[in-house]
Amino acid sequence: MKKRSYVSLLLILLAACLALAGCGGGKKNAEGGTLAAIKERGKVIAGVKYDTKLFGLKDPATGKVEGFDIDIAKALAKKILGDENKVELKEVTSKTRIPLLQNGDIDLIIATMTITEDRKKQVDFSDVYFKAGQSLLVKKGSPIKGLEDLKKGTKVLAVKGSTSAKNIREKAPDATVLEFENYQDAFTALKAGQGDALTTDNAILLGMQKQDPNYELVGGNFTDEPYGIAIKKGDSEFVSVVNDLLKEMKESGEYDKLYEQWMGVKPE
Repeated sequence: MKKRSYVSLLLILLAACLALAGCGGGKKNAEGGTLAAIKERGKVIAGVKYDTKLFGLKDPATGKVEGFDIDIAKALAKKILGDENKVELKEVTSKTRIPLLQNGDIDLIIATMTITEDRKKQVDFSDVYFKAGQSLLVKKGSPIKGLEDLKKGTKVLAVKGSTSAKNIREKAPDATVLEFENYQDAFTALKAGQGDALTTDNAILLGMQKQDPNYELVGGNFTDEPYGIAIKKGDSEFVSVVNDLLKEMKESGEYDKLYEQWMGVKPE
C-alpha cells in the first residue's frame, strides 16, 4: 500500500508539474508578442497624453480624450480587431511612458514622443508619424523673442523626462530651467508668472496658444523632433504592424485628413 501510495503521489506531482509548465508556456507565448496579447484580450491598450491639446487632451466635463494621437490609436484597433472602439486609453506622461511600456501595462506609446538614440536603447520605434520642432511660448508683449533672450535670471518651464528640458539646458545654459510633471502644470505655471517662457515642441505649444490667445510662439523652431510610436524592445512583429498601418493611412489619404482636422493645415 505504501509503495502504491508513493507511486500515486509521484504521478500527481508529475501531472501538477506538467500543468504548471503548460500554463507557463501559454503565459510566455502571450507575453512574447504584443499582437498575440492584443488579439487574446480583444483590445489595444495605448499609452497616450491626457494634457496635450491637439494630440491627447481629456475633457474634464465629459471624460473623453481626443486628439491626433488618439485617432491613430483607434485606427490601429480597427486594423487589428476590426473595431476602432476596441482600444483602452491609459494616461502617460513624458516621465512615466517608458516604464509603463516596459512593465507591460500598455501595448505601445502614442504620446508626442521624439525618436532619439538614447530612447532607442530602451524601446523600438515605428517610422516617423509626425514632424515637430522645439520652440518657445511666451505672453504677448514679452521681451523674449528667441533663444538669445534666455539669459541669466530668465526662468524657462519644461516637462520632466522630455527632450525639451535637455535641449534648452544645452542651448540656453545661463537660463534657469524649472521642470513640471505635465504640460498643463507647466502652462498653468507660465500663466501664474512662475516663469518667463515655456518650451516644448511647436505643435504642443500651438495647442496651448489655442487654449489662451494671450500667448504666442516666438523664435521659430530650433530642433527637429520626429515623433515615433514606441513599442517594447525586440517586438519586430508589432513594429511591422504599426508601420503597415501608417503606410496605409498615408496612401489612403486618411493621415492627411486627420492631420488637417487637428492641426488646421495640410502636412508638408
